[in-house]
Amino acid sequence: MAKGFVVDNSVVMSWCFKEEVNSYSNAVLDSFAEFSAFVPSIWPQEVVNVLLVAERRKCLSEKDSVYFIRLLQQLPIFVEYERPQGVMKDILGLARVHRLSSYDASYLDLAMKKNLSLATLDKMMRKAAKAVNVKIFEPS
Repeated sequence: MAKGFVVDNSVVMSWCFKEEVNSYSNAVLDSFAEFSAFVPSIWPQEVVNVLLVAERRKCLSEKDSVYFIRLLQQLPIFVEYERPQGVMKDILGLARVHRLSSYDASYLDLAMKKNLSLATLDKMMRKAAKAVNVKIFEPS
């Protein structure tokens, strides 16, 4: 298995909000000293959308959003771009079978294709990962 993992947006965005901080996501963040992470091409839009919603709800300032993006850019997180024709059918199938959103299925699909573990806080994603033999990333 490669020296990396797939990290989903539930983990990433928990780093942005104090009320979402937990030991698992902090341990995943600490693991960047040793590992790289991979995300599907939908990830940048997901991050931006969460930030925009938080700004509109007055939970975050524009300055906070820009700062968080700068912090993310310093981490070894690599966006994997694939041709849509190659992944749409796979993601649709995973989403259907495991009752996931297409966004969540894209993280699971990437973990399967790269033979990597998955860092997620989402219970449905963890259940789906187990069903398709994708390990959950366990930071040391």
